[in-house]
Amino acid sequence: MTNSLRLRLLLWLLLPMTVYVVAAGLIARDNAQRTASLLQDEALLSSARVMAGDIRWENGYLHAEISPSAIEILSSPYGDEVYFSIREVGGATIAGTSDFPLRVPGDTPLWYDATVSGHPIRAVSLIRPMYDSGATKQVVVSVGRTLMQRDAAATELWRPQMLHFAGIVTIAVVLVCVGLTFELQPLMRLAKDMLARAPNASLRVHTDPLRNELRPIVTAFNQCLDIIERKTAMQRRFIADAAHQLRTPLTLLGTQLQYARRQDDLGQLKETLLAMHRSNQSLVALTNQLLLLAQAEAADYADFEGAPVDLRAVATGTLEQLALLAQRRRVELSAHLDEPVQVLGNEPLLSVLLFNLLDNAIRYTSAGGHVALTVNAQDGRVVLTITDEGPGISPGLRDRVFEPFFRASGEEGSGLGLSIVREIARAHRAEVVLGDGTGGVGLTASVVFPAVRG
Repeated sequence: MTNSLRLRLLLWLLLPMTVYVVAAGLIARDNAQRTASLLQDEALLSSARVMAGDIRWENGYLHAEISPSAIEILSSPYGDEVYFSIREVGGATIAGTSDFPLRVPGDTPLWYDATVSGHPIRAVSLIRPMYDSGATKQVVVSVGRTLMQRDAAATELWRPQMLHFAGIVTIAVVLVCVGLTFELQPLMRLAKDMLARAPNASLRVHTDPLRNELRPIVTAFNQCLDIIERKTAMQRRFIADAAHQLRTPLTLLGTQLQYARRQDDLGQLKETLLAMHRSNQSLVALTNQLLLLAQAEAADYADFEGAPVDLRAVATGTLEQLALLAQRRRVELSAHLDEPVQVLGNEPLLSVLLFNLLDNAIRYTSAGGHVALTVNAQDGRVVLTITDEGPGISPGLRDRVFEPFFRASGEEGSGLGLSIVREIARAHRAEVVLGDGTGGVGLTASVVFPAVRG
């Protein structure tokens, strides 16, 4: 099937019009044939009546002298043959063609199709009673004519109508082509304008010069462009921030390497190598965080369908991983976990989400503080809550902390933890909510997952 809009619209117009013209043509031809047949039948009846008036009694016998007017009524410029027959019912032929097929009508004239001398004809028969000396005889007068004039008359009646229909179709096609050419000009100008734009120029399309039917399409196109531009801007900012974040540890590592090469003292060299090892660990951790963020941003919702994960088991494993860190920082960890609670998702990514939230809570909580983890089901949804006793986050910054590399305080870190949490939550159709901690102290981070449908 063609992809041309002009051709497709023409087909939508021509197909129903063709069906209509064919149907109308057949009806017109039938009407033309009926009209031509009716005219011929009337002429045949007039001729038969004239012939019936020419029958006379002479000396006790029936005699007919056919007047020229009876034949002239059926005269044809197409060379039609005229046949007639006048005969008594059950008797001999009085005048005319003896092999004319006899049809005895009733009280009214009878029209019929027949064949005489191998020629198809249209004929009419009528009865004329003849009275003489108390005797009555029934005389059948039959007149027929070949079909050339009738067929020609039908064609002459039918052809102008078909030409009229063909003219309508032709005019409609021309008007559609011309109309589409004019109506598509704004789109063609729009395409040329977009192709002529500079690579860095905005691609948004103005809807003012477009028809109402095209504006929703262009509006949707502009919305898609907005999303692409936002994603592109985020990507550029992320690349710039990542380059800036990587440049510092790489520069430090290079400086330490230069310093180590100039050291002759073994003790100084060991201290420098230890510092290089810590710098390398920071660089590896930052790189892993960047990879996790990229993986979370690229996650497809479809990947999580039909993969139930026990969130309580994930929370237990994460607590075991961070127990040593909490012990070193003298932070108390507590957990309240309901019976096995399942969500649909990816277990490794959910482990990263919970690890980042708990790691942030432990690092921002002062020594002697408390971090609580709760997993339960509320109103058909699964809620994961982590509450700490740290400095908290002011309401004005709670949206910005999810941006990559943003830090709400001077605490050591990459600034990617909450960005990763947000992307993983989005991939699981979950929502991350930040609020005040217990008694207004610290921070509460809640992740609300949709319920698992059975």
